[in-house]
Amino acid sequence: MFALLPVSRRILFPAVAALFSVSVITPAMAQNVQARVGYIPILGAAPIFVADKEGLAKAAGVDLRFTTFESGPNMIQALASGTLDVYVAGVSPLGVARSKGIDVRVVTATAVEEMTVAVGAPLAAFFTPGVSNADAFKAFRAKNGRAARIATQPPGSVPHTTLNHWLFVASKVDAADVQIIPMGIDATQQALLAGAVDGATIREPTVAIVQTRDPRIKLVALGGDMFPNQPGSVVAVSGAFAQKNPQAVQAIVDSVVKAIDLIQKDPKRAAPHIEAALGKGIIAVSVIEKALASPATKFVADPRSITEATKKMQTYQVSLGTLNEDVPLDGLFDASYFIKATAK
Repeated sequence: MFALLPVSRRILFPAVAALFSVSVITPAMAQNVQARVGYIPILGAAPIFVADKEGLAKAAGVDLRFTTFESGPNMIQALASGTLDVYVAGVSPLGVARSKGIDVRVVTATAVEEMTVAVGAPLAAFFTPGVSNADAFKAFRAKNGRAARIATQPPGSVPHTTLNHWLFVASKVDAADVQIIPMGIDATQQALLAGAVDGATIREPTVAIVQTRDPRIKLVALGGDMFPNQPGSVVAVSGAFAQKNPQAVQAIVDSVVKAIDLIQKDPKRAAPHIEAALGKGIIAVSVIEKALASPATKFVADPRSITEATKKMQTYQVSLGTLNEDVPLDGLFDASYFIKATAK
């Protein structure tokens, strides 16, 4: 009997160790999913960067791999081709995508009312107390002999849509007094600073950057002025990725909700993470902190809070001709992940 005990130990202990290692390691390995994330470099995308730099997503078994895009519509092509899993940008192009049969789902919001209209000194001189926006543009044209040039992103994007709404619906500007010029985000910033355009739709941290470099640049409209409760950046996933990796999607939403809470409670801790992603060592952390304190910065996670405004924006896009018809939004917003994240 005593001779059998060592043999039993040699058999039993490795078996127990093997079972223990499987029970501990396998679940983590099963959750190890790579998510290809496309984003545009704006402050509204900050929560996904904070989630990454704080290790929130990685701790849940999701490796985020980032690719920069100039606009939401450009990113849709990558989603449609299957080269992206996650979309972090404005919600507006997603309605267009679904109208074309692309299965994409908003799983959490990140920000609202992000857009602003900033104008250089020559145009800013006409925006004075008591003067309407329409009269300011009219006076600029009368003095300069040309329409004011305003840069924005491509048709179908949130910046393009909200700019049109602010100009022609909210402000009643004469179409002859303004020229809308679509271009990429980086080009917009450079054109505004160089004076190649008279104004531009920009978001944080670009607002903080351009006003730091040229204090004469003036904000003449905030997001709520351009489009009330303006739906801004969201996190969306392709239908294929959601079906294959529901736990990874939940982990991403959990991480974003936690990141937004961190940004709001401790912006100084979050700022270096955001600067690393957006500034890449070129923008000072103090500029990011200024952007986080900006009236143009409003982080919101609940996707249900922007559903109604998204419907209204979609209807307006139909009137612009950038969307063929109103698309039912029931399949676009999936709040189940956010509800689970906040229940935790």
